[in-house]
Amino acid sequence: MTPSSTPRVTSLTTTAVKGLGIVRRDEVELTRTGVVGDRAFFMVDADGKLISMTRTGAWAGHTAHYDAESAALTVHCPDGTAVTGEVRLTDTLEVDFFGHHKVPCHVVEGPWAELFSERAGQPVRLVHPDAENGGVDLRPVTLLGDASVAELARNSGLDTVDERRFRMTLGFSGTEPHAEDTWEGRTLRVGEAVLRVEGPVKRCGAVNRDPVDGSGGVRALSLIKGYRGLGQAALGRGVLFGVYADVLTPGRIRVGDTLEPVAAPS
Repeated sequence: MTPSSTPRVTSLTTTAVKGLGIVRRDEVELTRTGVVGDRAFFMVDADGKLISMTRTGAWAGHTAHYDAESAALTVHCPDGTAVTGEVRLTDTLEVDFFGHHKVPCHVVEGPWAELFSERAGQPVRLVHPDAENGGVDLRPVTLLGDASVAELARNSGLDTVDERRFRMTLGFSGTEPHAEDTWEGRTLRVGEAVLRVEGPVKRCGAVNRDPVDGSGGVRALSLIKGYRGLGQAALGRGVLFGVYADVLTPGRIRVGDTLEPVAAPS
């Protein structure tokens, strides 16, 4: 960041069910574990292994809304129909996330497993983590600059790259490409919240999925590697794009809010 530039939030996205399409939000409520309602569920295969956008794009055209107070989950399908029901928890599971940590959860009883299994062409189960936002990969928030996405397009000979394929919590304008890479350890006030920027996000094959229909086409992972090479992240060596952040002070964030360096709260 420089005195002449004022980074501002340009996009906020969430998904109640990991692996479904993301939803653009004008504002979000941020707690210490993440955006309220974000990554509240995920899917596992018949063997109890995590299955998400990396393994299938079958659910990209679906979006979900979860009302925790009424325990009602609604999944909106591409054909305009919706599947709604009360979330009832049954069997316990412990699911491995990338060999990094285990996520305790419960299997969800209801109509969604049948829907998701039919779309994916294999048996899957919907599960609900015991912890709030338990379906996040590593940290509660992810950040990516619009200039970084534009730089990827420029280096790849593309007119544009849809930033939604990176499924980031927060996008922002007003910086040089990949400025976020230099922010590790920095504390930022964004709206009412205060974030501490952590290490880089190691990307997976999910970024190759079209964010609308889940199809392949743009080999984003290879394109990023082509001009950035490989780097080291918490999940190992790989292709890096965007950064993680922890939440030091919860609060509301809105599109248009500034990102301002501040001293870390005591």
